[in-house]
Amino acid sequence: METRPADAATRNWAGRSVLVAGGMGFIGSNLVRRLDALGAQVLVVDALLPGGGAHPRNLEGASSRVRIMEADLRDASVAPGLVDGRAVVFNLFAQTSHVASITDPLEDLSINAQAQLNLLEACRRHAPRASIVYTGTRQVYGVPRALPVDESHPVDPVDVNGFHKFAAEGYHLLYHRVHGLATCVLRLTNTYGPRMRIRDARQTFVGAWIRGVLAGEAFEVWGGAQLRDLAYVDDVVDALLRAADPAHAGRVFNVGGSPPVTLRELADTLLRVAGRGAYRVVDYPASRRTIDIGHYHADDRRFREATGWAPRAGLDEGLARTLDYFREHFEHYA
Repeated sequence: METRPADAATRNWAGRSVLVAGGMGFIGSNLVRRLDALGAQVLVVDALLPGGGAHPRNLEGASSRVRIMEADLRDASVAPGLVDGRAVVFNLFAQTSHVASITDPLEDLSINAQAQLNLLEACRRHAPRASIVYTGTRQVYGVPRALPVDESHPVDPVDVNGFHKFAAEGYHLLYHRVHGLATCVLRLTNTYGPRMRIRDARQTFVGAWIRGVLAGEAFEVWGGAQLRDLAYVDDVVDALLRAADPAHAGRVFNVGGSPPVTLRELADTLLRVAGRGAYRVVDYPASRRTIDIGHYHADDRRFREATGWAPRAGLDEGLARTLDYFREHFEHYA
């Protein structure tokens, strides 16, 4: 069982009834495992959609406090029974592939907008006192006009996924203003770590790089000069736990990670930490250039000041822990 030192984020979870929507996925499963270790009673709901981040091994070894239900929140009849009686709802139900949102925008709409309204309506009617945390994305900002990007930066998404995720943010904030729900939105940066999807780059390019290193295959770095900040998943879980405090209701926060590096610097760091591997730098594919945001790193001072949160894992440590996990479980994820 995974544990971390007790702090403000990890107190008072024992016995609390929690719903994690999308809890079989990458970030969701790491959150569930932490809640389990803290003694919470956790209901996991996941649609296990093809091409998503859900994996049957992600919650292997969870205790009897964790119940798992396969269900799709796009079905409005499902949500009321899931939220009834919950003290906290973590809403990580999402479609994350930017390319898929372009090729099938209606599917993206149904997952990233319709399902969100279904969940919020169920909370309004059946769990009006629950704290609700929604995982948004830095993608809503589009191409940054200045760095680092804070929450006052204009919203100008470059793809369908970004627009739908921004709509979902708006629903959560609206339900706070109009219906009094204790909703909080976290705009996450590039999250990586154990249990992420590595078989391709649908969830994160870092996953595909990890697979390449462990499979002995050179991976591609597109462009290489773009700046990115990366957040280790345990730090993101800490942020989610803190955001569940009703004191943060109605607010939007950036959550960043390690100091920014270029993609080429990141690739070099990965190879150094792994002690092996190779990559090649290639031009950014024309098919992806129109939805590339260029440089990005977050200004998350608002969240740090409001919650006392700060990332604990440096880039070297986070990559080492990620590699260790996938070395042991590679055959199941690759």
